[in-house]
This record gives sequence, C-alpha cells and structure tokens, in this order.
Amino acid sequence: MNTPSTPSTVLILGANGRIGLAAAQAFAAAGWQVLAQVRRDAVPGMPPSARLLRVPVDDVAALAAQAAGAGVLVHALNMHYARWEREAMPLLSHALDLAQALGARLMLPGNVYNYGLNLSVPTPEDAPQRPHTRHGRVRVAMEAEIERRCRAGALRATVLTAGDFYGGDGTGTAFDLVILRSLARGRLTYPGPLDVPHAWAYLPDLGRAFVALAEAPALPDFFRCHFAGHTLTGAQVLDAVESAAAALGLRPAAGFKRGGLPWGLIRVLGLAVPLLRALADMSYLWRVPHGLDDARLQSVLGDRVPHTAPDAALLETVRAWARAEAARATGAPRGQAA
Repeated sequence: MNTPSTPSTVLILGANGRIGLAAAQAFAAAGWQVLAQVRRDAVPGMPPSARLLRVPVDDVAALAAQAAGAGVLVHALNMHYARWEREAMPLLSHALDLAQALGARLMLPGNVYNYGLNLSVPTPEDAPQRPHTRHGRVRVAMEAEIERRCRAGALRATVLTAGDFYGGDGTGTAFDLVILRSLARGRLTYPGPLDVPHAWAYLPDLGRAFVALAEAPALPDFFRCHFAGHTLTGAQVLDAVESAAAALGLRPAAGFKRGGLPWGLIRVLGLAVPLLRALADMSYLWRVPHGLDDARLQSVLGDRVPHTAPDAALLETVRAWARAEAARATGAPRGQAA
C-alpha cells in the first residue's frame, strides 16, 4: 500500500451530486483543498476554491495523476436507480483502485438498505445485515469488498451510514421530488403512513460529519458507523414543512392538502418500467419504523457530531427549494434566483 498523503486535500468523486456537493462545501469551509471530479461544469454552490477535474472515473491513472496529494477520497458517485446492479460495483472498483493509487482514505456514504427488514428505532450499528432487495444486496456487496481490501492491508476506509438525504443545494432527493414537489400548488405528499418514524440525514450536517471523521486521529483501517441525523414521523415532517412555508410566505390561504403515493399503481407500472420497479422494491422503508444509533460516531467525535435542529434544517430545506423553483421559473441557474 502507498504511504498515505497528508489529509489536507480531498478528492470528491461525483462532486456535482447532492452528497458530493455537500461534502465539497463542508471540506472547503473547514480549510481543505477540494478536488472536484465532475462530468460537466460545476453546479451552483460549488466552492469557488474547488479545483474541477473533468476526468472520467474509469481513467484511474489519469485521475490519480491530477489528484496527486489527496489524502481522502469521498465516493459520492450517483448511479441511476434502475442500473445499480450493473453499475455500482464497477464504479466502486474504480474508486477503490484510485484510493489505493493515491494512498488516500476512502469515505463512502452508506444507507439503511443493508439491513432489509431488520430495522428498529434506533437500529444498532452491529445489527445483522439481511437485505431482501436487489439494492440492499448491492450495498452489502460493496461494503464487503471495501472491508476485504482493508483487511488485506491494501486500503483504509470509512463507511458512514445515514438515512434519507434532504436539504442542501440542488434537487434529486425523495424530499424535494416527492414531499415538496407540489408545494407551490398547495399540496404536500408523503410516501408512507404519517405515524411511522423514518431516518433522515440533513446534508450540510452529513457533509460536516465526513470532515470531522476525516480529521479524526487513529481510526481503524476499516471503520463503519452510523450518522443518526433526525428520526421523524411523517406527521412531524409535514408539520415542520407547513411551519416553514408559513414563515417564508409560501403557505396557501386555504392551507395545505396532504396526500400519499399510489404504491399499488407504481408496482403495476414497475412490471414494465425498471425505475418504478426499483422504487416499489424500496417502499418498505416508508412502512418500517427505523432510526439509527450512532454510538460509534459519538465515541470518536463526541460533541463534534454535527446536529442542526430539525425545524431549522427543514426551514432551510424549504427555503432552498423555493430558490430552486424561482430559478427554474426565470431560467436562471439553480441557486441564483433573487
């Protein structure tokens, strides 16, 4: 294994995506040099100090040459939801090879798919991983390969498991694509029963957690932990969104109507549409109560675990959504509306 570089430079793969951008912002704010691997121009919100690397992930040698000196590599590459089985492991392999070539510590945002139905409030970090979906089996295989390379002495890695993403710049999470999608028309949509606790991760907090772990001394070669984030019922989420909308002048005079998703229809359409089939497979996450126990993260970071109060996080999330909607209406780049 190569001698690790001094971890003052971070390479973020997929830096234009939601978690990649949140990580870029957090590392830059903490004084790190950010190398942002992207396929196109930077999205609004990318730190001005970030250096863009427009090199394909599969060109490991070229990317390693341009990222020389990076001591941390964040694997934030996003795959189309219907192509996980085909794309996830090859992309991970490129990221692992790149981390080894750089001598960098790999950091991976994990999720709760690994646990299948074996979820609870909260889910312990050593809970058995028994996935029953294709996406869950892919995630288990990914983490197993990371751990295998670490045990062989070829890699150092951190897996930080979190709930559903929300907040930050940009669009593309279930929160903005489902819950907030029709807010301007006076409707809020929640994908499951309103009384079921669900694990959420506010992206600015999650990005700061990655920074804190990257700066933590003496982590094991393979370190896996949970980011607890917020555990909220659907009713708590929608109540906070309504309060945020009222504070921002977005609440309709007649109030909001609340609705759900037609999961039965989605399952039927999924017989012909791979994306809908994949979404239907994961619908159990809205019915099974779950949160995340972050004892390991607390043991390492103590009071440095980032935590924005849920109401404040949801207010900022609705504010960012409103900015994005205004930008879309005027044709301005995302995040540049007045």
